[in-house]
Amino acid sequence: MNQTLTNRHYNASIILDTRGVEDTIDTLIEQLKKAIEEVGGQVGDVNNLGRFDFIRVTDKKHLADFYINITFKCSPDVPHQLQENLRLEKMVKRIIIKTIK
Repeated sequence: MNQTLTNRHYNASIILDTRGVEDTIDTLIEQLKKAIEEVGGQVGDVNNLGRFDFIRVTDKKHLADFYINITFKCSPDVPHQLQENLRLEKMVKRIIIKTIK
């Protein structure tokens, strides 16, 4: 089967926990793009939405994090692999991957 016919478009919404991280946000975004490419994805648009306050605060010393949206194209098995890989990263607080129609 041709690989290009099975590729789908996805949107990843990622919340980055930057506590204790000395790298800039641009460096962290490059690490995320590299992680997507390592599992076989082709990165499209990357939107740094900026730093937003949490609606529900669980730690009074940590009130906000950076929100990132990344669109990418890959085969259907890649999003699960990507979630498993990023789950182990300390900087990634949450990741939600949705299919784009």
